[in-house]
Amino acid sequence: MKRNKTLKSLVGLALSASLLASTAAFAQLVSVSSIVEHPALDSVRDGIKQALTDAGYTEDKGLKWQFQTAQGNTAIATQIARKFVGDQSDVIVAISTPSAQAVVAATKNIPVLYSAVTDPVAAQLVPSWEPSGTNVSGVSDMLALEKQLELIKTIVPDAKTVGMVYNPGEANSVVVVERLRELLSANDMTLLEATAARTVDVGAAARSLVGKVDVFYTNTDNNVVSAFEALVKVGNDAKIPIVASDTDSVTRGAIAALGINYYDVGVQTGEMVVRILKGEQPGEMPSEFSEKLELFVNLDAAAKQGVTLDEDFVKSATKIIE
Repeated sequence: MKRNKTLKSLVGLALSASLLASTAAFAQLVSVSSIVEHPALDSVRDGIKQALTDAGYTEDKGLKWQFQTAQGNTAIATQIARKFVGDQSDVIVAISTPSAQAVVAATKNIPVLYSAVTDPVAAQLVPSWEPSGTNVSGVSDMLALEKQLELIKTIVPDAKTVGMVYNPGEANSVVVVERLRELLSANDMTLLEATAARTVDVGAAARSLVGKVDVFYTNTDNNVVSAFEALVKVGNDAKIPIVASDTDSVTRGAIAALGINYYDVGVQTGEMVVRILKGEQPGEMPSEFSEKLELFVNLDAAAKQGVTLDEDFVKSATKIIE
């Protein structure tokens, strides 16, 4: 009898230990920050959460999740980064370049994944696109600008001058401006820029280009995307076509965009988070890309901005907004 009781007791202890180990495996803190909330970055956040859920990492099973936005303020981004480090996060995910730069500056030990960063090398997040050997890796949203130029020419075949509003304080945008300027010059075209250091400056910056440009092009600059309606109003009023690289901007008034699906970028980032939670080191992971492009077209925006779109082009779209 005593033997049986002892055996049962040992089995019970083993089961309890197994249950505790299982629970402990999920008792991990994933902290996510974003420079600002807008559709593209929100989609990244949601994709990350979905990838964790799909892998069985849920708050019901002990996963701790926290999300904070810096509301467009880099000083707040720094405060959030320091808080996440102080919280002893198991993984910190930083959505956008400013947030990623703040987190990378705040810790050299906690695993960090960036997401929706155009050029992590130029932003000094990682030394190269290869495995960094540091605590940092992530997913880039870099687009081939040659395809963006093809889209611009499809929308406005006679365009000679492309206007671009951007935040000079955002490394992503500075990189795009420099590369686009070179690409346009090689195609006998010109880039004319107007800077918007704050979201409230976007409308005025766009108006300063009226009468000087044939088309507006927007990258995923967070200030511009956050205040996209201000740019759209200028485009509609002045009949200047707007071409974007963010497909969510098409639903908000751009004529077309050839871009990546930011929810998919989030899922891809979330899958990297899962790998880290299971023991892999970010420094062993090369930076990743999202290569699947989608074409969104807005027929109403085309009419308002004085553009007639080719029927075959419209039919080739992934999504058409009437």
